[in-house]
Amino acid sequence: MSEQSVPSPTPTAELSSNPESPLPQEIAVALKRDSAGLVAAIVQQYDTNEVLMLGWMDDEALNRTVTTGRVTFYSRSRQEYWRKGDTSGHAQFVKSVALDCDGDALLIRVDQVGAACHTGTRTCFDDRSFDVVTGHRDQTGHRD
Repeated sequence: MSEQSVPSPTPTAELSSNPESPLPQEIAVALKRDSAGLVAAIVQQYDTNEVLMLGWMDDEALNRTVTTGRVTFYSRSRQEYWRKGDTSGHAQFVKSVALDCDGDALLIRVDQVGAACHTGTRTCFDDRSFDVVTGHRDQTGHRD
């Protein structure tokens, strides 16, 4: 399911001191962007803590997300903004946004309507697990 695309300029890899950032100064300086000017955005269902998907945001996408109440991403492949749900109806309504301790990832907690994944599944992680060796803590909290 394709989302509506809004043409946009390519994000820049400028450092957080970018004076053209639409974000408040304290947020803009805290972000650590990749070489394309993007930050990973983990999307989580606010009431169940279910991890839904991962998308990418530049300053403008994050600004649109925090000021409109709907999640906007920057598509690396199409090099344009897209607001989740505009064409599919599977919208993400923002409940909170947090920046991780390193400033290089966002946690966007949402109320997800319908499927979060473009494949039509609830999450981008449905039916995609693989076998692993699991670890276990002993009574002291350490792995045995």
